[in-house]
Amino acid sequence: MGRVILGFTMSLDGFINNRNESVADLYPDLDTLRYAESLQESIRDTGAVVMGRKTFAMGDPDAYAGNYEYQVPIFVITKHLPKKQPKQTAQLTFTFVKDGVDSAVKQAKAAAGDKDVTIVGGAEIASECLNANLVDEIHMDIMPILLGKGLQPFAGIREESIKLEKLSVVETSVRTHLKFRILKDK
Repeated sequence: MGRVILGFTMSLDGFINNRNESVADLYPDLDTLRYAESLQESIRDTGAVVMGRKTFAMGDPDAYAGNYEYQVPIFVITKHLPKKQPKQTAQLTFTFVKDGVDSAVKQAKAAAGDKDVTIVGGAEIASECLNANLVDEIHMDIMPILLGKGLQPFAGIREESIKLEKLSVVETSVRTHLKFRILKDK
């Protein structure tokens, strides 16, 4: 069975967007990032994606089909269904999950089979998944920028510590890729 991986890009001061809710400053290398080995590995290993509604709606939802890096089933955690179903393909489908992160991750695991489930976007979703012990690994990219304000992905985690084991650190010309395994109590 695959892993459940929480993945995101963060500023050096710990924000996943800026004070205006923009992520543009975190992706100045978007054209080359698509070809980076770390992302290519994630694309190969991912069998399903879980994302929050805000992440889903950041761009044109119809543009995911054929363009999004993960052409796999996507499970969107939401309170409200979209008015219009976005374009889908045989590989990329959307399921809108209204009953929380547990259900979304369970459905994504079933769809992914032996491959990984990648959780993308959203501090609230990240905290909920961590608090529910649903995450096996955290893969984060650190960008050399200080945003000062914005959304912090770990602001809502539970009070007790979550212990991590460093798996790898890879530096590129712009990003630093960090991978950690979550050490779970037995």
